[in-house]
Amino acid sequence: MSGIASLAVYLGLVVILIGVLMLVTHLSGERHFERGTGMPYESGVPPTGSARLRLSADFYLIAMFFVIFDISAVFLFAWAVAARELGWPGYVAALVFMGETAAGLAYLWRRGAFNWGARRLREHRERHGMSRAG
Repeated sequence: MSGIASLAVYLGLVVILIGVLMLVTHLSGERHFERGTGMPYESGVPPTGSARLRLSADFYLIAMFFVIFDISAVFLFAWAVAARELGWPGYVAALVFMGETAAGLAYLWRRGAFNWGARRLREHRERHGMSRAG
Protein backbone atom coordinates (compact mmCIF):
# COMPACT_ATOMS: atom_id res chain seq x y z
CA MET A 1 0.00 0.00 0.00
CA SER A 2 1.41 3.38 -0.93
CA GLY A 3 1.86 6.25 1.52
CA ILE A 4 -1.10 8.24 0.19
CA ALA A 5 -3.42 5.22 0.21
CA SER A 6 -2.54 4.30 3.80
CA LEU A 7 -3.04 7.93 4.84
CA ALA A 8 -6.46 7.93 3.16
CA VAL A 9 -7.43 4.70 4.94
CA TYR A 10 -6.27 6.14 8.25
CA LEU A 11 -8.20 9.37 7.66
CA GLY A 12 -11.32 7.38 6.73
CA LEU A 13 -11.06 5.26 9.90
CA VAL A 14 -10.65 8.37 12.04
CA VAL A 15 -13.72 10.01 10.49
CA ILE A 16 -15.76 6.81 10.98
CA LEU A 17 -14.60 6.50 14.62
CA ILE A 18 -15.51 10.11 15.35
CA GLY A 19 -18.94 9.63 13.76
CA VAL A 20 -19.60 6.45 15.76
CA LEU A 21 -18.54 8.09 19.02
CA MET A 22 -20.75 11.11 18.40
CA LEU A 23 -23.70 8.88 17.50
CA VAL A 24 -23.27 6.70 20.60
CA THR A 25 -23.07 9.69 22.93
CA HIS A 26 -26.11 11.28 21.27
CA LEU A 27 -28.18 8.12 21.61
CA SER A 28 -27.08 7.30 25.16
CA GLY A 29 -27.36 10.85 26.56
CA GLU A 30 -30.05 11.87 29.01
CA ARG A 31 -33.07 13.71 27.70
CA HIS A 32 -34.81 15.94 30.18
CA PHE A 33 -35.97 19.47 29.69
CA GLU A 34 -36.47 21.04 33.08
CA ARG A 35 -36.31 24.71 33.95
CA GLY A 36 -32.84 24.51 35.50
CA THR A 37 -31.29 22.39 32.76
CA GLY A 38 -30.28 25.30 30.56
CA MET A 39 -29.03 27.54 33.37
CA PRO A 40 -25.30 27.81 34.04
CA TYR A 41 -24.21 26.41 37.39
CA GLU A 42 -20.88 27.18 39.06
CA SER A 43 -19.79 25.33 42.21
CA GLY A 44 -23.24 25.18 43.74
CA VAL A 45 -23.85 28.92 43.46
CA PRO A 46 -26.60 30.20 41.18
CA PRO A 47 -25.30 32.83 38.76
CA THR A 48 -25.90 36.49 39.42
CA GLY A 49 -25.48 39.09 36.74
CA SER A 50 -23.94 38.67 33.34
CA ALA A 51 -20.91 36.55 32.56
CA ARG A 52 -19.86 39.11 29.95
CA LEU A 53 -17.18 41.32 31.48
CA ARG A 54 -15.48 44.18 29.73
CA LEU A 55 -11.79 43.70 30.38
CA SER A 56 -9.21 46.33 29.71
CA ALA A 57 -6.98 45.88 26.68
CA ASP A 58 -4.03 45.82 29.08
CA PHE A 59 -4.95 42.28 30.11
CA TYR A 60 -4.75 41.17 26.49
CA LEU A 61 -1.42 42.95 26.02
CA ILE A 62 0.06 41.10 28.97
CA ALA A 63 -1.26 37.83 27.53
CA MET A 64 0.34 38.59 24.16
CA PHE A 65 3.64 39.50 25.81
CA PHE A 66 3.55 36.22 27.71
CA VAL A 67 2.92 34.22 24.53
CA ILE A 68 5.70 36.00 22.63
CA PHE A 69 8.31 35.49 25.34
CA ASP A 70 7.09 31.96 26.03
CA ILE A 71 7.59 31.04 22.37
CA SER A 72 11.08 32.50 22.50
CA ALA A 73 11.78 30.20 25.46
CA VAL A 74 10.59 27.25 23.33
CA PHE A 75 13.03 28.27 20.58
CA LEU A 76 15.85 28.46 23.09
CA PHE A 77 14.95 25.04 24.46
CA ALA A 78 15.09 23.60 20.94
CA TRP A 79 18.49 25.24 20.49
CA ALA A 80 19.70 23.76 23.79
CA VAL A 81 18.70 20.28 22.66
CA ALA A 82 20.71 20.60 19.43
CA ALA A 83 23.53 22.79 20.79
CA ARG A 84 26.34 20.26 20.20
CA GLU A 85 25.35 19.65 16.58
CA LEU A 86 24.97 23.36 15.83
CA GLY A 87 28.39 24.32 17.16
CA TRP A 88 29.62 27.90 17.31
CA PRO A 89 27.42 29.25 14.51
CA GLY A 90 24.36 27.99 16.41
CA TYR A 91 25.69 29.55 19.60
CA VAL A 92 26.13 32.92 17.89
CA ALA A 93 22.62 32.65 16.37
CA ALA A 94 21.17 31.90 19.82
CA LEU A 95 23.02 34.91 21.29
CA VAL A 96 21.63 37.15 18.53
CA PHE A 97 18.13 35.77 19.18
CA MET A 98 18.45 36.34 22.93
CA GLY A 99 19.75 39.86 22.25
CA GLU A 100 16.76 40.64 20.03
CA THR A 101 14.39 39.24 22.65
CA ALA A 102 16.06 41.29 25.40
CA ALA A 103 15.91 44.40 23.20
CA GLY A 104 12.18 43.81 22.67
CA LEU A 105 11.66 43.40 26.41
CA ALA A 106 13.66 46.56 27.12
CA TYR A 107 11.64 48.48 24.54
CA LEU A 108 8.33 47.35 26.05
CA TRP A 109 9.57 48.17 29.53
CA ARG A 110 10.79 51.62 28.45
CA ARG A 111 7.47 52.40 26.76
CA GLY A 112 5.66 51.56 30.02
CA ALA A 113 3.79 48.57 28.64
CA PHE A 114 4.12 46.74 31.95
CA ASN A 115 3.12 49.71 34.16
CA TRP A 116 -0.55 49.62 33.38
CA GLY A 117 -1.58 49.55 37.05
CA ALA A 118 0.38 52.73 37.86
CA ARG A 119 -0.79 54.38 34.65
CA ARG A 120 -4.39 53.68 35.52
CA LEU A 121 -3.97 55.08 39.01
CA ARG A 122 -2.35 58.25 37.60
CA GLU A 123 -5.16 58.67 35.04
CA HIS A 124 -7.78 58.19 37.77
CA ARG A 125 -6.14 60.84 39.96
CA GLU A 126 -5.92 63.28 37.06
CA ARG A 127 -9.53 62.69 36.05
CA HIS A 128 -10.84 63.32 39.58
CA GLY A 129 -8.50 66.19 40.41
CA MET A 130 -6.72 64.31 43.18
CA SER A 131 -3.17 65.10 44.13
CA ARG A 132 -0.58 62.45 44.84
CA ALA A 133 -0.64 63.16 48.60
CA GLY A 134 -4.35 63.09 49.02
